[in-house]
Amino acid sequence: MTRRVRRELPDDVYQALVDEGLLEMYEEQPAYQQNDYVGWISRAKTAETRQKRFDQMLDELRKGGVYMKMDHRPSARK
Repeated sequence: MTRRVRRELPDDVYQALVDEGLLEMYEEQPAYQQNDYVGWISRAKTAETRQKRFDQMLDELRKGGVYMKMDHRPSARK
C-alpha cells in the first residue's frame, strides 16, 4: 500500500484560516483533502498563482459542499 506524504500546513495558511474563522472547517475536511489543498497551494510557481489557489480554498471552505470546484456533498453545511 502506498501512502501519500502528509504535508505540513504552512504558517501563513494556518494564520489565514484562524483569521477567517475557517480553521475548524478546514480540520473537518478529510485528511486527503487537507493534504491536496496544501500540496496544490505549495506547488504554485508564482505568488499570483499561489494566492489564487489559496483564495479558492478559502472560498470553498466558506461555502461548504465544494472541493476543488466540484460538488462534495459530505462537506455541505447543514
